[in-house]
Formats: sequence, structure tokens, C-alpha cells
Amino acid sequence: MLLPLCLLAGCATTPPSSPENLCQIFREKPGWHKQALKVQKKWSVPPQVAMAMMYQESSFRHDAHPPRRYLLGFIPWGRVSTAYGYAQAKDETWADYKREAGGMFASRDNFGDALDFMGWYMDKTQRVNGTSKWDAYAQYLNYHEGWGGYRNGSHKSKAWLLRTATTVQSRAERFGAQYRSCEKSL
Repeated sequence: MLLPLCLLAGCATTPPSSPENLCQIFREKPGWHKQALKVQKKWSVPPQVAMAMMYQESSFRHDAHPPRRYLLGFIPWGRVSTAYGYAQAKDETWADYKREAGGMFASRDNFGDALDFMGWYMDKTQRVNGTSKWDAYAQYLNYHEGWGGYRNGSHKSKAWLLRTATTVQSRAERFGAQYRSCEKSL
């Protein structure tokens, strides 16, 4: 009884065993490949870009949270943001997505919903800031800083964020090469 319910809910809760290889990820989790193709068709988002961003945000963990804050250095005092799930979507942005594209039952800890959220966000990023969906570097900066923050250049003074965006771009390129080598066999 639990297995069919879990399949309906998208409960693939364990991260892939080879998270640095997109072909291995999709072979291990064929439902993820199906979802990536669905997002590609719906939002025209390359699977390797969305997957590289998701890896950066959550390491493919369904229940990922940002770090905790501590009062006096040892008393847990909330989280640094409301981000949650595979896509590390914040409460307010997730609410916008649900209202505009995701439906009332979308869940941040469901892989398909989280990937669709990323597709929606990247599509809106292209419309709002003109950022190509193939540009993982600038897409990630928009994702992290928000559309207004990116437009205002808030990322430019954050060397650590620029390095992270470079990592996302490199991973997307690597994922793209891997995917081209196995796409037909998946």
C-alpha cells in the first residue's frame, strides 16, 4: 500500500549514488529523466542546466534545508531562510510558482514539482532579465539573488557566489556532454 502511494507522490528520497554523472543519475532514477524531459518540453530548459542548479542547491536531497542560526553560538534559533527541498525554493517564491504554474498540490520535496519550479523560474528569468536558459552561470546568479537583485548587480560584490556560479556552469557543461553521450540509450 505504501509503495503505490509513494510512487504517486514522487518519493524517490535518496540522492543518486553517482551525483556527478548525469547519465548515471538518469539510469538510476528513470523517473527523474522523464521529469527532466517534461520540464524541457514545457519550459524549454536544458536538462543539464536545471540538474546542475538542483545539485548545487540540495545535492539532490528532497528535504534539504539551509543552515540554522544559533543564539549565543549554541542555541538553535531558526534557519537563515525559508528555502526547502530539492530546489531550495523560498516560501514566497514557491507560493508565486504554485499560483502561476504549479498548482495547489505541488510540493518542494517532490522531485518533479521541484524541477518544474526550476523550469518556471528559469523561463521567467529569461523573460524578466533576458538571461538565456542555456547560461547556467547567469541563471544561477538570478536564482540566488532574485530577478531584482541580479538586475541591480547584487552578485558582483560576492566573490564566493561568483565562484559558485562558475561551478554550476562547469557542472552544466559536464552534464551536457555526459547527457549527449547517453541520451539515445535512456
